[in-house]
Amino acid sequence: MPLATWQALCMDARDAPAVAGFWAAVLGLSPADESDGSIRLAGDEDDQQVWVNPVPEAKSVKHRVHLDVEVGDLAGIEELGATVLRPPGDDRTWWVMADVEGGEFCAFVRDHRPSLPGRLYEVVVDCADPGAQSAWWAEVMGLQCEDDALSGALPFDYLCFGSVPEPKAAKNRVHWDVEAPDVPALVAAGARILRRPDDEISWHVLADPEGNEFCAFSPQ
Repeated sequence: MPLATWQALCMDARDAPAVAGFWAAVLGLSPADESDGSIRLAGDEDDQQVWVNPVPEAKSVKHRVHLDVEVGDLAGIEELGATVLRPPGDDRTWWVMADVEGGEFCAFVRDHRPSLPGRLYEVVVDCADPGAQSAWWAEVMGLQCEDDALSGALPFDYLCFGSVPEPKAAKNRVHWDVEAPDVPALVAAGARILRRPDDEISWHVLADPEGNEFCAFSPQ
């Protein structure tokens, strides 16, 4: 049995309504305000959730976790406020874009798709050791691993790990939540506890072996 299963994708935002509106339109999700100021974007399945959480700090470094989306063209996402950071070139067939708060994501233009809504294709993580990271998450979540890309029980095609030279320099503005019935087992496997449940939160905030934050929810 896996130690954790995918629950939701989460994004930090200074302007949560603007970021939530952008990603709801891009991914075809339905927004709903929560009592704590967060905005939940829901899809047809329970695990097709994106939470947009308000934070006071502005984006300061390149996203270490980003989304890859499939769209029919760039016109739709540009009308929503996306901007081109880097066009395809060399061995890249995708566009590097920024959302309405400057958060990087990649757009893959597919001829068979409508302009919008798009589709979440991959979640990509920058790291120092892709092999070790992909092996760790594959074991934790019971996923299949091939060339540092994980597939299986995910609401998108692949969870990918790519090598970058720069170290992690700030809290990730994109992370994911998991359901984990045994948090001590996650810690024994190599996760680190950053925050335990307290008067404000009912979940554990953890970090993976390279320090990427994620939240673990235990069934009640």
